[in-house]
Amino acid sequence: MQPSISNERRSNKFAKQRCLIIGCGDVGMRLLPHLREHFRIFAVTSQAVGSVRFAQLRAAGAIPVFADLDQAHTLKRLAGLADVIVHLAPPRGEGTIDGRTQNLLTILPEKARLVYISTTGVYGDCIGAEFDETRTLNPNNARAKRRVSAETMLRAWAKRRGANLSILRVPGIYAADRLPIERLRKATPALNEADDVYTNHIHAEDLALLIKLAIFRARPNRVYHAVDDSDLKMADYFDLVADHFQLARAPRLARKELEQQVSPMLLSFMSESRRLKNQRIKLELGARLLFPTVADALKQISSSSYLS
Repeated sequence: MQPSISNERRSNKFAKQRCLIIGCGDVGMRLLPHLREHFRIFAVTSQAVGSVRFAQLRAAGAIPVFADLDQAHTLKRLAGLADVIVHLAPPRGEGTIDGRTQNLLTILPEKARLVYISTTGVYGDCIGAEFDETRTLNPNNARAKRRVSAETMLRAWAKRRGANLSILRVPGIYAADRLPIERLRKATPALNEADDVYTNHIHAEDLALLIKLAIFRARPNRVYHAVDDSDLKMADYFDLVADHFQLARAPRLARKELEQQVSPMLLSFMSESRRLKNQRIKLELGARLLFPTVADALKQISSSSYLS
C-alpha cells in the first residue's frame, strides 16, 4: 500500500528535510544514494501503486508517490510535500510548450529550492563555437523549444514566488550501459571530418553528483553547463568507443549522402555543433568530475561484456 502522504507531513523539528524527485529514471536512481543522508526522499512515478517501479524506488531508499505530469489533477498530492525539488522529467514529444512543467507549476510551493535538468540543445547550432552560460538561446527544433518553454516558465515562477531555481543544461548522457555499441555494430554512418559537428558529454554518475552540488551550492536563479572536459567531434567519439570495444569504426559520409541513410531525429543531432565551457560548475559548485573526459570513463569500463 502507498504510504500516507498526510502522515509523512507530520514531522518534528528533528526530522530530515524532504526532497521530491520528479522523473526518477536512470539519473534519478543514481542521485538517490547522494541524497539519502540529507533528505527524506519522495520519488514520483506514473506507474501504478504496487508496480515493480514502486518496489524499485523503495529498495533504493525513496518513498514512491503516484502522479502523472500529463494529468494535472493527480499532482495535487504533491503540493507542499517538499521544499527541495529535482525536476528530471522530459517534456512530451510534441508541440513547442512543455505542458508537464506547466502542470507542475500549479503545485510548487513558495520559496522552494528547485533544480531543473534542461538540455544544451536550447542553444541550437553554434557552428562549433566555444561559449559560456551567457550565450543567447536559439533553439532550432521543437524538442529544444519545449525545453526553452520549461526554462522560461520556471524562471517566471521563481521570480514571482521568491523561489531558488537552478538550471543544469545537459548534453549527451553516457555510462557503461549508455554507449553507442549497437549503432557501431549496425555500421550506422557518421559524418566525415569536413562536415562533422562538435558534441558535449557528461557521465550519468557525474550528472547525479552535479545535481547534488546544485542543491547545496548553486547561486540563486543560476544556469550551469553540466558538461565534462571532452573536446570531441561526434565521429571521433564513436571512434573512441569503437576502438575501446574492438569494434569496426563507423563509416564516414558527406552530409548529403548521410541525409539519405539516417532518421530525421538522428540527423537533427548531427546538425548542431557547439562546445560548452564548464568553468562555472567548477568555480561555483566546486565540482570535481569522476570522469573528466569520455576517455577517462572508458578506461574503467571493461569491454568483455560487449564482445559476446
